[in-house]
Parts: sequence; C-alpha cells; structure tokens
Amino acid sequence: MTAAAGEAPPGLAAARAGFLEACALERGLSPRTVEAYGRDLERFVECLAREGVGDAGGVRRDHVSAFLASLERQGLSARSRARALVTVRGFVKHLQATGALRHDVLVGVETPRQPKRLPRILRPDETETLLAAAAQDGVLALRDRAMLELLYGSGLRVSELVGLPLGGLDLRRGVLNVVGKGGRARLVPLGEPAREALEAWLTEGRPGLARRARTVRGSDAVFLTARGGGMTRQNFFARLKDLARRAGLPPERVSPHVLRHAFATDLLEGGADLRAVQAMLGHADLATTQIYTHVSRARLRDTVERHHPRGAGRRA
Repeated sequence: MTAAAGEAPPGLAAARAGFLEACALERGLSPRTVEAYGRDLERFVECLAREGVGDAGGVRRDHVSAFLASLERQGLSARSRARALVTVRGFVKHLQATGALRHDVLVGVETPRQPKRLPRILRPDETETLLAAAAQDGVLALRDRAMLELLYGSGLRVSELVGLPLGGLDLRRGVLNVVGKGGRARLVPLGEPAREALEAWLTEGRPGLARRARTVRGSDAVFLTARGGGMTRQNFFARLKDLARRAGLPPERVSPHVLRHAFATDLLEGGADLRAVQAMLGHADLATTQIYTHVSRARLRDTVERHHPRGAGRRA
C-alpha cells in the first residue's frame, strides 16, 4: 500500500508518532519542544518519502545527508539545520532502541557549523541605570523594579519570571523554587536587593492590583498586570523597552535574555564557579554556560584596548 501524494508512508508516520509520544511521556519534554521536533521530523519524513523510503528500517546515512542538503537549499540557517539534525539524531536513537533500525546511520554526518556569536550584554553601569529607571513612585514601578531585580539578580528566563507562582517564593530562606525547561525544578538564591524589591511589591503593590482581578479566585502569579491578571511575556517586553528608553539605552540592546546574560557574565567576572552558575541558570549542559567565559574575556580585552597606554583607544 502506497501513501497518497503529500502523505507520509504509514510505516514512517507511525515511527514519527511513536517518537513524539516518547518525547512527551517518557522524556517529559514540554509541548513546545515536542511541537518543534514534530515540525523537523515532518520535513525529514517528507524527504525520506521522496527518496522512496517506506519504513524506518530503510533509513540510510545518505538520506540524512540529503535532508540536510535540502534544508540548506531552502535557505535555512546553520543554526536551524543543526537543530533539525538534533531532532533526527533523537529519532534515530529511538528507532534503534525499539529495534526498527538495525544500524547507525549517523556515523560521519557532521553538524552544520555555526558562526560563534557572543550573547549581547549590558555593562554593570548600564544595568544600574536601567534599574534606577524603574525606581519610581507607583504600584507598577514597584512591580517593574522587582521584576528587573529578579532577572538581573537571579538569572531567570522570562517564562520563569512571568510564570513564577506565589508558592515558589521562600523569602525567609531567600530562595526561589523555579520550574524551568523540561519541567526541571531548581532552587535559585535571592540577593538582598531582589528580596527587598519583592517584599515591597508583595506588601505595597500586589494586593491592590489583585483586587482588580476579574475572577473571584484571581491569579496566583507573583507579578500581575494593571488589571490584576498574570503578567504576560508581551506585556513585560513592552515595559522593558519603555524602561530602556527612559534610562537612555537603545531599546534594541535590552531584553529579558540580555539581563540573564548580564547576571551570568557578572557572576563569572566576580569569580563565581562555573558549575554554580550552570545550576542557577538551569542549563542542562555545561557547554551552554561556558559561552559566558568567552564574554568575560571579550570584555577584558575591550577594557585593555580602551584604557591601557598600548590599547587601540589610546593611540594618537
């Protein structure tokens, strides 16, 4: 039985569905991650079908290479192609584990090379200027200050910040209970400025906004909108851009992720252990955290160039 035009062969479709189900149920990956894997695999399966492959056992190394080449012809970046290959690797391992594929088809397949790009960061003085811009009167200013202090002082992802529940706060011990990517929980320490900003928001700001909630129960989110609902990523992005303009910083240089970068970089420059920073950021792989050591060296080189008598910035 052959598949209709535009449809995956039944054998490949079943293998794809089985892998995605395993990702969701056995590995506990988030719905967003499973959805991304599904898109990548849909492309891969379409490529296999064009090559005449009808079931998972017929996958060969040249099929994987052909798939990557087709993505490059479509204009996908090296980063997107590398991500697609990660999906295919997981799929192939699943097929081998279930006995559907008897041989390793990934031997010799190289990951597309990506240009090394250092994350954008703010200098400590720029971060302080941004924090000062949020230190104004009013309920929303209390909220904005607390959110910025948490981003810069704890290195949270924006999704972790806006989704932080009241039950995730332990102000007495000075820690946050954060649930990050893949449902992985971690404890994140709270610095004194962040704890003070949080206490001010929780006692002087949040109760008033919570009373504006449209539902009787309201939201258990730490951070609320002006209407009393849970803060959204879009709302916070807009507030952050406004604060950047108020601080005299280019809005395109400021984002929640930039403050997360600043947290990690400033910790490492202050002598923090790389493993400790990895744990606080919630990185599964130490290599992801190591990029901040390159940022630190880049900042040091810039300091020498601008301030040393033999630096480029001091030449006549």
